Amino acid sequence: MIKSLEINERLEKYISDHTNDLHPVQKELLKYNDTLGQTKKMQISISQAYFFQFFIRTNNIKNILEVGTFTGYSALSMGLVLPKDGKITCLDINKDTSEVANNFFKKAKLDDKIKINLAPAIDSLIKLKNTKEKFDMIFIDADKENYKNYYNLSLELIKNSGFIIIDNVLWKGEVADPKKNDQLTNLIREFNSFIKKDDRIEKTILPLGDGITICRKI
Repeated sequence: MIKSLEINERLEKYISDHTNDLHPVQKELLKYNDTLGQTKKMQISISQAYFFQFFIRTNNIKNILEVGTFTGYSALSMGLVLPKDGKITCLDINKDTSEVANNFFKKAKLDDKIKINLAPAIDSLIKLKNTKEKFDMIFIDADKENYKNYYNLSLELIKNSGFIIIDNVLWKGEVADPKKNDQLTNLIREFNSFIKKDDRIEKTILPLGDGITICRKI
């Protein structure tokens, strides 16, 4: 029989209590996001952040690109475990949330490692492509309408054997519900089908947070 867990706030706290202690600025940022109402859902989960930190450490990742930053919890969490010569380039279009994120990066003394490019992500990705910069890891967590565009451009920016991680691919479980046929759910379904057929990568879906797809360029 297939068993699954609902990762609620109580279980997230248990995970935190039995993993590494959260950094004080992580805790402060989580409390800030609690004040944001429904928009808090744009934040990755605590268990996802722990996974990213473990993943970065064990794969010798130094140069990260993040597409969609919100108030900065994911970038902050990743930045805390980067080596001294590591860096994160964040792409976001929202000036207000980017200012919040930058304030938390400064509090954690990570503002020298994490930089936000404030512009439409497609434009920033094309500019990065023209510089021929390559990344070890790319995290995509932005508007779902452009997921395929972000992914295709990311494939040109990632190193061979580098990783692309995409958030929200299980969409609250609605991708598996045939009764759900709204535009965004269908967009995620189409994206997931596209990834499945892409022979440029190895891939798997993990049910962390709202679901993440991990791709490795081959």
